[in-house]
Amino acid sequence: MSEKKEPGVWEGFKAFLMRGNVVDLAVAVVIGAAFTNVVNSVVKGVINPLVGAFGTKDLDHYRSCLKAPCETNGAGDVIKGIPIMWGTVLSAVLSFVITAAVVYFLMVLPMAKYLARVAAKKAEKEGTQEVIEITELEVLKEIRDALVAQRGTGHREE
Repeated sequence: MSEKKEPGVWEGFKAFLMRGNVVDLAVAVVIGAAFTNVVNSVVKGVINPLVGAFGTKDLDHYRSCLKAPCETNGAGDVIKGIPIMWGTVLSAVLSFVITAAVVYFLMVLPMAKYLARVAAKKAEKEGTQEVIEITELEVLKEIRDALVAQRGTGHREE
């Protein structure tokens, strides 16, 4: 009587970690975190100065006062009033759009083109195999017909 041993917790954990989608997800999270720093640097180093040409360099300084009077101290903390921080929202939206554009144009679009090329090559290869199989079948039919014709003529001569 053989007892089937249940996999232990450690084996289950190793199997979970070694699944492809878990590893892919971990890589995506790490790359995403690193990429966030790049996007934030682009926003602070390029976008904010461009916006600063028309006003303040830091988008976080763009705000409106919902309940007047809005007063801030030297550190920029609100002392009185209710400010609407629309510059901060604009900065976050710009970061999102830049991130989405870079991910799409540098990752999604090239991968889609690559997968389409691979699928086309696979379809072409399968099409070629079908043509070869059909051609072989045609040749075999011709050989059969030639043999039948030879037998037919051979029988007539006898």
